[in-house]
Amino acid sequence: MFLEVACFNLESCLIAQKAGAKRVELCQNYSAGGVTPDETTIIEARQQLRIDLFVMIRPREGNFLYSEIEFEEMRSQVEFCKELKCNGVVFGIVTEEYQVDVARCKELVELAKPMECTFHRAFDETENITYALEDCITAGFTRVLTSGKKKTAREGIENLQKLIEKAKNRIKIMPGGGIRSSNISELLNRTVATEFHTAAITDKSEIANEAEIRKIISSF
Repeated sequence: MFLEVACFNLESCLIAQKAGAKRVELCQNYSAGGVTPDETTIIEARQQLRIDLFVMIRPREGNFLYSEIEFEEMRSQVEFCKELKCNGVVFGIVTEEYQVDVARCKELVELAKPMECTFHRAFDETENITYALEDCITAGFTRVLTSGKKKTAREGIENLQKLIEKAKNRIKIMPGGGIRSSNISELLNRTVATEFHTAAITDKSEIANEAEIRKIISSF
C-alpha cells in the first residue's frame, strides 16, 4: 500500500517523509483546497525530499474552468516543475458542461513527460464520473484523486469501488478526502485501492500530524 500526503508547507513535507509516506503532493492554501505553491517552496522541497514530489498546478482557488491566460500560467508551472525534475504534477481542467477538458489536459500531460500526472478532485465536480474516468484515460493521466463524488472518501466508497472496477488497471484510482487513521481500515477492506491520499491535519493548523501519518501507514 502507498500513502501520499498533501502538504501545504515545507515543514509538513519533511514530517511526511520522516513518518514514512511515499509521496508528497505539494500545494498551499489549505482552506482553498490547495493551489500552486510559490517557486521557492517547490525548490526547497525538491532539494530536501528523498521521496517522490508531486506539485499542484492550480493557478487560483475556485472552479476548474480556466481562461487562456490561466492556462498559459499552468503550462509555465508544469515546465518549471519539469526543469526541477519533480516526479509529477497534479491538475484538473473541466469544461463549461462540467466534463473533463480532454484537449487541454492532454496538452499538459504531454508537456509534463516524463513526469506523472494526477487528475485531482476536480474529477468530483464532473457531471458523470464514469465518462470522466474514460476522459482521464484518454488524456493520458496516470491516476485520478477522488472521493467518489462525495464529500469524503468514506461516504463515496461505493462509487470508488465502481471506479476501480471500471478502470481495469488502465489508470490508478487514489481515494482521498477526509481519510484518517479512524477510517482507513474500512476503505482498505471495501476497496482494492493501493494508493491513498491524506493531509493528515488533525488541528486548525496547516501542519501534517506525524503520529496520524504513522497510524495510517501501520494499517496497511
